[in-house]
Amino acid sequence: MTIKTLLIANRGEIAIRIARGAAELGIMSVAIHSADDAQSLHVRAADRAVALSGSGPAAYLDIAGIIAAAQAERCDAIHPGYGFVSENAAFARACQAAGIIFVGPDAAALDLFGDKGAARRFAAAHGVAIIAGTDGPTTLEQAQEFLAELGPGGAIMVKAIAGGGGRGMRPVTDPAQLATAFERCRAEALSSFGNGDVYVERLFIHPRHIEVQVLGDGADVAHLWERECSIQRERQKLIEIAPAPFLRPAVRARLLDAATKLAKAAKYRSAGTFEFLLDTATDSDDAAIAFIEANARLQVEHTVTEEVTGIDLVGAQLQIAGGARLADLGLTQADIPTPRGMALQARVNLETMNPDGSVRGAGGMLSAYDPPSGPGVRVDGYGYAGYRTNPRFDSLLAKVIVHDRRGNFADVAGKAARALGEFRMTGAASNIGFLQALLRHPALLAGQLHTRFVDEHIASLTSAEAAPARYFEAATSAARRAGARLETTDPLGVVNFGKT
Repeated sequence: MTIKTLLIANRGEIAIRIARGAAELGIMSVAIHSADDAQSLHVRAADRAVALSGSGPAAYLDIAGIIAAAQAERCDAIHPGYGFVSENAAFARACQAAGIIFVGPDAAALDLFGDKGAARRFAAAHGVAIIAGTDGPTTLEQAQEFLAELGPGGAIMVKAIAGGGGRGMRPVTDPAQLATAFERCRAEALSSFGNGDVYVERLFIHPRHIEVQVLGDGADVAHLWERECSIQRERQKLIEIAPAPFLRPAVRARLLDAATKLAKAAKYRSAGTFEFLLDTATDSDDAAIAFIEANARLQVEHTVTEEVTGIDLVGAQLQIAGGARLADLGLTQADIPTPRGMALQARVNLETMNPDGSVRGAGGMLSAYDPPSGPGVRVDGYGYAGYRTNPRFDSLLAKVIVHDRRGNFADVAGKAARALGEFRMTGAASNIGFLQALLRHPALLAGQLHTRFVDEHIASLTSAEAAPARYFEAATSAARRAGARLETTDPLGVVNFGKT
């Protein structure tokens, strides 16, 4: 079935990305927005827009309201993006009942991978290694017993059964901290996903977090290589890289094989990501890898895979949802190109950071918003001058993506740091300076990639962070040294240079 009109059940930068992908295929797009989100740029990016009842995130979680909006606008399909209802099997079933195409995996896959316990059992049943842990919803007493069984020095991760994105997750290295961490995870999971169930698993101390992008049509599956996602703060990714640097070819092959094996066994359809931990205790071809979860949706970091493969993942999703096979699209495994160069994505969040690494959300009226540009630079964002940010939604405002053809990590990290330095944004605090300090850190550039990197280097990172060196500020300084006079400064802070 050809999709003619698409409702985008999301907001912000990902809704804009989906609208652009739809436009490439000649598909009309319809944006939705809550009562307090009408000024978000995604509302203007689509061909039409419709208001939902209610305000804040609850409006984007209202399954009945979204279905009603799609029916009123005569939409053939709904793309959920990521977050909100993207991995909700009940939403996929509601779409099917209404005769609307759900752009994503079928409800059975969402049921399977939406339950991390079930996903772990599925992986183990198909010969893919998993981390030792409890099976299914776990009580505090069961978690305490599991931690005790690990013996002195044992550590665990408490994890939400549902959802993803680092929410509802906390490491525990001290038994005395378990009860507090357990209850916090339960509360956060219930608030974020409507399901407070958690489980626990053994904690790798310095793991790398590597994920494999797949595409499936329900019969055939292809991988689009892997991404490095180890650089995180409180389980939230900060930068992502494709392909993963400093990765042994034999380890890469094992990761790709495990991901495609699971996707094929699940008869996976649409885009999806299979995530693994790599134990860095030994640097060898047989270093331990373990499946941790699958995200049955488009990922925030899909951009870096697009940059190194040239494949439009949103476009592929839409065409597969319309009935196309991988062979029809030239996307069988034999068709997938080897990654060209290396790409890196840095997440620009509105926040302030304290010296101890704790973060507080920020916001305000953006008086200037000038993202970087140039060869090999892409920015997916939804800010603009005059936009008042909404604290009820996620702090992610933009993603700065750079691609360097040389395929060297130091080169792509340097390019990303320079691009961030050209990002001119005023009116709200952001983590741009912190990201620059991170991308210039000698230990990171030397290949010390693991999920605790930010925690262990937080003192040097926060001391190195300064107001980001912006291109426009550098231009002003250079002009003054050359004897130019500043002619005017407009309300957005843009400087015009006059002749002396």
